[in-house]
Amino acid sequence: MRALIDYRAALRERSGVGEYAHQLVRALLSAYPHGDLALTLFSSSWKDRLVPDADLAGAAVVDRRVPVSLLNLAWHRAEWPPIEWLTGAAFDVAHSLHPLLLPARRAAQVVTIHDLNFLAHPERTRAEIRRDYPRLAADHARRADHIIVVSPFTAREVERHFGVPAERISVCAPGAPDWAPRATPPPDGGYVLFLGTLEPRKNVGGLLDAYERLAARRRDLPPLVLAGKATPEATPWLERLTREPLSRLVRHIGYVDPNARRGVYEGARVLVQPSFDEGFGLPVLEAMTLGVPVIAANAGALPDVLGDAGLLVEPGDPDALGGAIERMLDDDALRAAASARGVLRAQTFRWDRTAACTHEAYQLAIEHKRCASA
Repeated sequence: MRALIDYRAALRERSGVGEYAHQLVRALLSAYPHGDLALTLFSSSWKDRLVPDADLAGAAVVDRRVPVSLLNLAWHRAEWPPIEWLTGAAFDVAHSLHPLLLPARRAAQVVTIHDLNFLAHPERTRAEIRRDYPRLAADHARRADHIIVVSPFTAREVERHFGVPAERISVCAPGAPDWAPRATPPPDGGYVLFLGTLEPRKNVGGLLDAYERLAARRRDLPPLVLAGKATPEATPWLERLTREPLSRLVRHIGYVDPNARRGVYEGARVLVQPSFDEGFGLPVLEAMTLGVPVIAANAGALPDVLGDAGLLVEPGDPDALGGAIERMLDDDALRAAASARGVLRAQTFRWDRTAACTHEAYQLAIEHKRCASA
Protein backbone atom coordinates (compact mmCIF):
# COMPACT_ATOMS: atom_id res chain seq x y z
CA MET A 1 0.00 0.00 0.00
CA ARG A 2 1.34 3.42 -1.02
CA ALA A 3 0.14 6.14 1.35
CA LEU A 4 0.86 9.85 1.41
CA ILE A 5 0.40 11.89 4.62
CA ASP A 6 0.21 15.67 4.70
CA TYR A 7 2.91 16.36 7.30
CA ARG A 8 2.74 20.16 7.24
CA ALA A 9 1.11 20.47 10.67
CA ALA A 10 4.27 19.02 12.25
CA LEU A 11 6.72 21.12 10.26
CA ARG A 12 7.29 23.82 12.86
CA GLU A 13 6.02 23.95 16.44
CA ARG A 14 4.44 20.58 17.22
CA SER A 15 1.36 20.95 19.37
CA GLY A 16 -2.02 19.30 19.01
CA VAL A 17 -2.45 18.20 15.39
CA GLY A 18 1.27 18.53 14.70
CA GLU A 19 2.20 16.20 17.54
CA TYR A 20 -0.47 13.72 16.47
CA ALA A 21 0.88 13.78 12.90
CA HIS A 22 4.47 13.20 13.99
CA GLN A 23 3.69 10.40 16.43
CA LEU A 24 1.31 8.73 13.96
CA VAL A 25 4.07 8.62 11.33
CA ARG A 26 6.49 7.16 13.88
CA ALA A 27 3.94 4.51 14.86
CA LEU A 28 3.16 3.55 11.25
CA LEU A 29 6.84 3.24 10.40
CA SER A 30 7.43 1.07 13.45
CA ALA A 31 4.39 -1.15 12.85
CA TYR A 32 4.88 -1.66 9.09
CA PRO A 33 8.64 -1.58 8.44
CA HIS A 34 8.92 -4.16 5.70
CA GLY A 35 7.04 -2.77 2.74
CA ASP A 36 3.43 -3.51 3.63
CA LEU A 37 3.05 0.27 3.90
CA ALA A 38 5.17 2.57 1.73
CA LEU A 39 4.83 5.95 3.42
CA THR A 40 5.48 9.34 1.82
CA LEU A 41 5.40 12.58 3.80
CA PHE A 42 4.35 15.73 1.98
CA SER A 43 5.50 19.14 3.10
CA SER A 44 5.09 22.59 1.63
CA SER A 45 6.39 25.94 2.84
CA TRP A 46 8.15 28.99 1.48
CA LYS A 47 10.51 29.28 4.47
CA ASP A 48 10.63 26.00 6.35
CA ARG A 49 12.10 22.78 5.04
CA LEU A 50 11.26 19.28 6.19
CA VAL A 51 14.55 17.69 7.18
CA PRO A 52 13.88 14.05 8.13
CA ASP A 53 15.30 12.95 11.46
CA ALA A 54 15.72 9.48 12.96
CA ASP A 55 12.03 9.37 13.90
CA LEU A 56 11.07 9.58 10.22
CA ALA A 57 13.60 7.09 8.88
CA GLY A 58 11.93 4.79 6.38
CA ALA A 59 9.52 7.37 4.97
CA ALA A 60 9.99 9.07 1.62
CA VAL A 61 9.78 12.87 1.74
CA VAL A 62 8.42 15.31 -0.83
CA ASP A 63 9.16 18.91 0.16
CA ARG A 64 7.92 21.71 -2.10
CA ARG A 65 8.78 25.41 -1.82
CA VAL A 66 5.20 26.64 -2.06
CA PRO A 67 3.70 28.96 0.57
CA VAL A 68 1.24 27.13 2.82
CA SER A 69 -1.42 29.83 2.49
CA LEU A 70 -1.19 29.84 -1.31
CA LEU A 71 -1.39 26.06 -1.61
CA ASN A 72 -4.29 25.88 0.84
CA LEU A 73 -6.18 28.53 -1.14
CA ALA A 74 -5.70 26.55 -4.37
CA TRP A 75 -6.61 23.26 -2.70
CA HIS A 76 -9.62 24.53 -0.78
CA ARG A 77 -11.14 26.74 -3.48
CA ALA A 78 -10.11 25.04 -6.77
CA GLU A 79 -9.17 21.53 -5.55
CA TRP A 80 -6.01 21.84 -7.62
CA PRO A 81 -3.24 20.81 -8.10
CA PRO A 82 -3.70 17.08 -7.40
CA ILE A 83 -1.19 15.53 -5.07
CA GLU A 84 0.06 13.23 -7.86
CA TRP A 85 1.02 16.31 -9.92
CA LEU A 86 2.80 17.95 -6.97
CA THR A 87 4.78 14.85 -6.06
CA GLY A 88 5.27 13.16 -9.42
CA ALA A 89 4.14 9.86 -7.89
CA ALA A 90 1.07 7.66 -7.58
CA PHE A 91 -0.56 6.64 -4.31
CA ASP A 92 -3.27 4.31 -3.08
CA VAL A 93 -4.23 6.68 -0.24
CA ALA A 94 -3.90 10.46 0.27
CA HIS A 95 -4.35 11.32 3.96
CA SER A 96 -5.17 14.85 5.13
CA LEU A 97 -4.63 15.54 8.83
CA HIS A 98 -7.37 18.18 8.78
CA PRO A 99 -11.04 18.08 7.65
CA LEU A 100 -10.48 19.12 4.02
CA LEU A 101 -9.48 16.63 1.33
CA LEU A 102 -6.13 16.50 -0.41
CA PRO A 103 -6.95 16.78 -4.14
CA ALA A 104 -6.10 13.48 -5.80
CA ARG A 105 -6.70 11.95 -9.24
CA ARG A 106 -6.71 8.27 -8.31
CA ALA A 107 -5.82 7.89 -4.64
CA ALA A 108 -8.48 7.09 -2.06
CA GLN A 109 -8.98 10.16 0.11
CA VAL A 110 -8.88 10.05 3.91
CA VAL A 111 -9.37 12.98 6.28
CA THR A 112 -8.73 13.18 10.02
CA ILE A 113 -11.21 15.36 11.89
CA HIS A 114 -9.95 16.34 15.32
CA ASP A 115 -12.92 18.47 16.38
CA LEU A 116 -15.78 20.57 15.01
CA ASN A 117 -15.20 23.64 17.16
CA PHE A 118 -14.94 25.69 13.95
CA LEU A 119 -18.65 25.02 13.28
CA ALA A 120 -20.08 26.01 16.64
CA HIS A 121 -17.65 28.82 17.39
CA PRO A 122 -15.94 30.23 14.30
CA GLU A 123 -15.04 33.30 16.38
CA ARG A 124 -12.61 31.09 18.31
CA THR A 125 -10.70 30.24 15.11
CA ARG A 126 -8.59 32.27 12.70
CA ALA A 127 -7.08 32.42 9.21
CA GLU A 128 -7.96 29.58 6.82
CA ILE A 129 -9.83 27.63 9.46
CA ARG A 130 -12.31 30.46 9.92
CA ARG A 131 -12.43 31.20 6.18
CA ASP A 132 -12.82 27.72 4.72
CA TYR A 133 -13.65 25.00 7.24
CA PRO A 134 -17.25 25.96 8.15
CA ARG A 135 -18.22 26.26 4.48
CA LEU A 136 -16.41 23.23 3.08
CA ALA A 137 -15.95 20.59 5.80
CA ALA A 138 -19.36 18.91 5.51
CA ASP A 139 -19.05 18.42 1.74
CA HIS A 140 -15.48 17.13 2.05
CA ALA A 141 -16.45 14.72 4.81
CA ARG A 142 -19.25 13.26 2.71
CA ARG A 143 -16.92 12.87 -0.29
CA ALA A 144 -14.06 11.34 1.68
CA ASP A 145 -13.51 7.63 1.18
CA HIS A 146 -12.98 7.30 4.91
CA ILE A 147 -12.84 9.55 7.99
CA ILE A 148 -10.56 9.16 10.99
CA VAL A 149 -11.43 10.86 14.28
CA VAL A 150 -9.48 10.90 17.54
CA SER A 151 -12.29 10.33 20.05
CA PRO A 152 -15.78 8.83 20.34
CA PHE A 153 -17.07 12.35 21.03
CA THR A 154 -15.80 13.64 17.68
CA ALA A 155 -17.21 10.56 15.92
CA ARG A 156 -20.66 11.38 17.28
CA GLU A 157 -20.28 15.01 16.25
CA VAL A 158 -19.30 14.06 12.67
CA GLU A 159 -22.27 11.72 12.38
CA ARG A 160 -24.66 14.33 13.76
CA HIS A 161 -23.48 17.40 11.87
CA PHE A 162 -22.31 15.91 8.59
CA GLY A 163 -24.62 12.93 8.21
CA VAL A 164 -21.74 10.51 7.64
CA PRO A 165 -22.62 6.89 8.49
CA ALA A 166 -20.73 5.29 11.37
CA GLU A 167 -19.20 2.62 9.14
CA ARG A 168 -17.20 5.28 7.30
CA ILE A 169 -15.67 6.62 10.53
CA SER A 170 -12.77 5.10 12.47
CA VAL A 171 -11.85 6.25 15.98
CA CYS A 172 -8.04 6.19 16.08
CA ALA A 173 -7.14 7.77 19.40
CA PRO A 174 -3.61 9.01 20.08
CA GLY A 175 -1.25 6.92 22.17
CA ALA A 176 0.42 7.85 25.41
CA PRO A 177 4.09 8.87 25.33
CA ASP A 178 6.64 6.22 26.30
CA TRP A 179 7.32 7.83 29.68
CA ALA A 180 7.65 5.93 32.95
CA PRO A 181 5.53 7.41 35.76
CA ARG A 182 7.46 9.83 37.93
CA ALA A 183 8.75 8.31 41.16
CA THR A 184 7.61 11.12 43.46
CA PRO A 185 5.73 14.41 43.24
CA PRO A 186 7.88 17.57 42.92
CA PRO A 187 9.79 18.08 46.20
CA ASP A 188 9.13 21.83 46.31
CA GLY A 189 5.37 21.40 46.07
CA GLY A 190 5.31 22.13 42.36
CA TYR A 191 2.98 24.35 40.42
CA VAL A 192 -0.43 24.25 38.80
CA LEU A 193 0.10 23.70 35.08
CA PHE A 194 -1.83 24.63 31.98
CA LEU A 195 -0.29 23.34 28.73
CA GLY A 196 -1.68 24.28 25.34
CA THR A 197 -1.89 27.07 22.81
CA LEU A 198 -3.27 30.24 24.39
CA GLU A 199 -6.33 30.62 22.19
CA PRO A 200 -10.00 31.39 22.91
CA ARG A 201 -11.37 27.85 23.13
CA LYS A 202 -8.79 26.89 25.78
CA ASN A 203 -10.60 29.09 28.33
CA VAL A 204 -7.43 30.57 29.79
CA GLY A 205 -9.43 33.60 30.89
CA GLY A 206 -11.66 31.36 33.03
CA LEU A 207 -8.58 29.79 34.60
CA LEU A 208 -7.16 33.22 35.43
CA ASP A 209 -10.52 34.22 36.94
CA ALA A 210 -10.46 31.11 39.12
CA TYR A 211 -6.89 31.75 40.25
CA GLU A 212 -7.58 35.39 41.01
CA ARG A 213 -10.51 34.42 43.23
CA LEU A 214 -8.43 31.79 45.01
CA ALA A 215 -5.70 34.37 45.64
CA ALA A 216 -8.25 36.60 47.37
CA ARG A 217 -8.87 34.00 50.09
CA ARG A 218 -5.61 32.12 50.54
CA ARG A 219 -1.92 32.98 50.61
CA ASP A 220 -0.46 29.52 50.05
CA LEU A 221 -1.30 29.16 46.37
CA PRO A 222 1.45 27.53 44.31
CA PRO A 223 2.46 29.29 41.09
CA LEU A 224 0.32 28.84 37.99
CA VAL A 225 2.41 28.10 34.89
CA LEU A 226 0.93 28.73 31.44
CA ALA A 227 2.93 26.70 28.91
CA GLY A 228 2.06 27.31 25.27
CA LYS A 229 2.33 29.67 22.34
CA ALA A 230 0.32 32.86 22.72
CA THR A 231 -1.99 33.77 19.84
CA PRO A 232 -2.98 37.42 19.21
CA GLU A 233 -6.24 36.71 21.04
CA ALA A 234 -4.23 35.99 24.20
CA THR A 235 -3.09 39.62 24.57
CA PRO A 236 -5.71 40.53 27.23
CA TRP A 237 -4.71 37.49 29.31
CA LEU A 238 -1.02 38.36 29.13
CA GLU A 239 -1.82 41.93 30.15
CA ARG A 240 -3.60 40.60 33.23
CA LEU A 241 -0.37 38.86 34.25
CA THR A 242 1.32 42.25 34.67
CA ARG A 243 -1.11 43.28 37.44
CA GLU A 244 -1.62 42.09 41.01
CA PRO A 245 -2.42 39.50 42.21
CA LEU A 246 -1.59 37.49 39.08
CA SER A 247 1.77 39.17 38.53
CA ARG A 248 3.20 37.34 41.55
CA LEU A 249 1.37 34.05 40.93
CA VAL A 250 1.34 33.32 37.20
CA ARG A 251 4.15 32.76 34.70
CA HIS A 252 3.82 32.35 30.94
CA ILE A 253 6.75 30.30 29.65
CA GLY A 254 5.68 30.13 25.99
CA TYR A 255 5.82 27.21 23.58
CA VAL A 256 7.46 24.09 24.99
CA ASP A 257 9.52 21.95 22.62
CA PRO A 258 8.42 18.29 22.57
CA ASN A 259 11.77 17.21 24.01
CA ALA A 260 11.21 19.49 27.02
CA ARG A 261 7.56 18.68 27.71
CA ARG A 262 8.20 15.83 30.12
CA GLY A 263 10.26 18.10 32.32
CA VAL A 264 7.45 20.66 32.48
CA TYR A 265 4.97 17.99 33.58
CA GLU A 266 7.46 16.60 36.13
CA GLY A 267 7.35 19.87 38.07
CA ALA A 268 3.55 20.07 38.23
CA ARG A 269 1.43 19.27 41.25
CA VAL A 270 -1.67 19.24 39.07
CA LEU A 271 -2.61 19.84 35.43
CA VAL A 272 -5.67 21.97 34.66
CA GLN A 273 -7.29 21.69 31.21
CA PRO A 274 -10.33 24.02 31.31
CA SER A 275 -11.12 24.10 27.56
CA PHE A 276 -14.58 24.91 26.24
CA ASP A 277 -14.05 22.21 23.61
CA GLU A 278 -11.43 19.58 22.74
CA GLY A 279 -11.39 16.88 20.11
CA PHE A 280 -9.08 14.88 22.38
CA GLY A 281 -6.80 16.71 24.84
CA LEU A 282 -3.24 15.40 24.57
CA PRO A 283 -1.98 17.24 27.69
CA VAL A 284 -4.47 15.27 29.80
CA LEU A 285 -3.08 11.98 28.47
CA GLU A 286 0.53 13.11 28.83
CA ALA A 287 -0.03 14.22 32.42
CA MET A 288 -1.78 10.95 33.35
CA THR A 289 1.12 8.99 31.86
CA LEU A 290 3.49 10.52 34.41
CA GLY A 291 1.01 10.33 37.29
CA VAL A 292 0.23 14.06 37.42
CA PRO A 293 -3.32 14.55 38.79
CA VAL A 294 -5.69 16.20 36.32
CA ILE A 295 -8.60 18.64 36.49
CA ALA A 296 -10.40 18.96 33.15
CA ALA A 297 -13.49 20.60 31.75
CA ASN A 298 -16.58 18.48 31.39
CA ALA A 299 -16.69 19.39 27.70
CA GLY A 300 -15.87 17.94 24.30
CA ALA A 301 -13.77 14.79 24.39
CA LEU A 302 -12.07 15.52 27.71
CA PRO A 303 -14.38 13.16 29.66
CA ASP A 304 -13.58 10.43 27.09
CA VAL A 305 -9.88 10.83 27.87
CA LEU A 306 -9.92 11.43 31.62
CA GLY A 307 -12.67 9.02 32.61
CA ASP A 308 -12.74 8.65 36.41
CA ALA A 309 -9.02 9.42 36.80
CA GLY A 310 -9.46 13.07 37.84
CA LEU A 311 -11.93 15.87 38.45
CA LEU A 312 -14.33 17.21 35.81
CA VAL A 313 -15.79 20.72 36.11
CA GLU A 314 -18.03 22.93 33.99
CA PRO A 315 -15.77 25.22 31.93
CA GLY A 316 -18.00 28.29 32.27
CA ASP A 317 -17.91 28.29 36.08
CA PRO A 318 -14.70 29.85 37.50
CA ASP A 319 -15.86 29.22 41.07
CA ALA A 320 -16.28 25.51 40.38
CA LEU A 321 -12.88 25.44 38.69
CA GLY A 322 -11.28 27.20 41.64
CA GLY A 323 -12.98 24.80 44.04
CA ALA A 324 -11.62 21.81 42.11
CA ILE A 325 -8.11 23.26 42.17
CA GLU A 326 -8.41 23.85 45.90
CA ARG A 327 -9.61 20.29 46.52
CA MET A 328 -6.76 18.82 44.50
CA LEU A 329 -4.18 21.00 46.27
CA ASP A 330 -5.41 20.28 49.79
CA ASP A 331 -6.49 16.62 49.64
CA ASP A 332 -3.45 14.32 49.60
CA ALA A 333 -5.58 11.20 49.24
CA LEU A 334 -7.46 12.66 46.28
CA ARG A 335 -4.20 13.53 44.50
CA ALA A 336 -2.75 10.09 45.15
CA ALA A 337 -5.86 8.34 43.85
CA ALA A 338 -6.02 10.55 40.75
CA SER A 339 -2.35 9.91 40.09
CA ALA A 340 -2.69 6.12 40.35
CA ARG A 341 -5.87 5.93 38.27
CA GLY A 342 -4.37 8.23 35.66
CA VAL A 343 -1.31 6.03 35.16
CA LEU A 344 -3.50 2.96 34.66
CA ARG A 345 -5.84 4.77 32.29
CA ALA A 346 -2.99 6.17 30.20
CA GLN A 347 -1.74 2.65 29.57
CA THR A 348 -4.88 1.90 27.53
CA PHE A 349 -3.88 4.53 24.93
CA ARG A 350 -1.18 3.03 22.67
CA TRP A 351 0.36 4.28 19.45
CA ASP A 352 0.65 0.76 18.02
CA ARG A 353 -3.14 0.56 18.23
CA THR A 354 -3.39 3.97 16.55
CA ALA A 355 -1.20 2.70 13.72
CA ALA A 356 -3.24 -0.49 13.27
CA CYS A 357 -6.49 1.50 13.29
CA THR A 358 -5.12 3.94 10.71
CA HIS A 359 -3.87 1.13 8.46
CA GLU A 360 -7.30 -0.49 8.60
CA ALA A 361 -8.90 2.89 7.75
CA TYR A 362 -6.65 3.11 4.68
CA GLN A 363 -7.79 -0.35 3.56
CA LEU A 364 -11.42 0.62 4.02
CA ALA A 365 -10.87 3.81 2.03
CA ILE A 366 -9.27 1.90 -0.84
CA GLU A 367 -12.17 -0.55 -0.90
CA HIS A 368 -14.71 2.30 -0.85
CA LYS A 369 -12.92 4.01 -3.72
CA ARG A 370 -12.85 0.76 -5.70
CA CYS A 371 -16.59 0.13 -5.19
CA ALA A 372 -17.49 3.74 -6.02
CA SER A 373 -15.51 3.54 -9.26
CA ALA A 374 -16.92 0.17 -10.35
